[in-house]
Amino acid sequence: MSRPVIPLVPSGPKATPEGARKPPAPGPWRWSRLLSAPHRLGFMAGALGMALTALWWLAALHLTLPWGLPSTVVHGLVFSAGFMPFFFVGFLFTAGPRWLGMGEVAAPTLLRPVLLLALGWLLLLAGAHAERLLAAAGLLLAAAGWGWITARFAALERASPVPDRSHARFIVGAAVLGTLALLGAAAALAADQLQWLRLTTQLMLWGWIAPTFVIVSHRMLPFFSAAVLPGLQAQHKDMPLAALLALLALAGVTEGSAWLGWPLPTPLRWVAALVLAAGAAQLLRLALQWGLARSLGSPGLRLLAMLHGGFVWFGLTLALVALSQGLQAAGWPGLGAAPLHALTLGYLGCTLVAMATRVAAGHSGRPLAVDRLAWTLYLLLQAAVLLRLAAAQGWIGLSLPALAWALVALSWAWRHGGWLGRPRIDGRPG
Repeated sequence: MSRPVIPLVPSGPKATPEGARKPPAPGPWRWSRLLSAPHRLGFMAGALGMALTALWWLAALHLTLPWGLPSTVVHGLVFSAGFMPFFFVGFLFTAGPRWLGMGEVAAPTLLRPVLLLALGWLLLLAGAHAERLLAAAGLLLAAAGWGWITARFAALERASPVPDRSHARFIVGAAVLGTLALLGAAAALAADQLQWLRLTTQLMLWGWIAPTFVIVSHRMLPFFSAAVLPGLQAQHKDMPLAALLALLALAGVTEGSAWLGWPLPTPLRWVAALVLAAGAAQLLRLALQWGLARSLGSPGLRLLAMLHGGFVWFGLTLALVALSQGLQAAGWPGLGAAPLHALTLGYLGCTLVAMATRVAAGHSGRPLAVDRLAWTLYLLLQAAVLLRLAAAQGWIGLSLPALAWALVALSWAWRHGGWLGRPRIDGRPG
């Protein structure tokens, strides 16, 4: 039996039947509406955090600010895990119950851990410019908030009647590792051990944040592709999730060890480069199998193309890590921060914007389509990634990529934050 085709864009304007009631116009923006659905609460907190950190980094680059911690260390912390977890809350407690066959989660039950997490990161930023122990206290609060959220999602997974809960279990494992990494970072800051703080930051990125994105991509991208591309038989079993996570872990060990000043021996660098190059080729093959070319070929499938674009950056990250390790093994300079930012700004940033845009549109009663503004922001994000890769090679400064990212973050927060605080335009609850 063929799969039903679910269009991302309506085939044409639909006339309203005579006597039918038109959807009500959106009401005024209210904070209270953020508690009507988990995605509203999580995405709004994430959007504010994303915009705040973008503005903070612009200020750090261009203003003379007092520093209680090295700016690069703080940058790594807040851009790795300072706002991404809020988006995790919005997505996991919206899609997660459906994966697990459970009922909806009430957003008010998530408010306290989200506020605790937000307060923790605000204190971290304040402490970065004032007092190290204040920053440590902030990370401790963030660990408490995220641990609370992790326990809540783990309880959903344990109570689920669904036989296949592998994706949810992997997410719980990554979330537990994230809690431990936050606790370790707080302890490292309190003890003034910056090398251990760098280690825990790498652990947050490669062991918690990035794996969560990989797990969600593996679960959702083939589903979205098969839903809108007739005849496509995309399945998440096309490539084992464990294989994707193993490739990510290998890239994390090789890159993370280099950043910490503990580079791998030359023979191991060659092995890692070869394995990661082969993995990058497999990911590109998988993207093509899941409909990359078809999504790029149609303006009506731009939302799917945005999701595929993020996944391609995952493959490019592995390719850049492989190239950097190979160059260093041969005695040449590596690629510096290019692989790291291909992962963070490329894969994580593009996937975040695409996935959050899809959820925000669908759950506000809007068509699952990408209009000119959304597509322009996505293209600007691609430019920001390329500019940051150029900056990693010393070809340009950091100002241009930081400005491009700030424009994306602020524009996304302004537009979609406006949707999150207003009722659905179709009049439905949620």
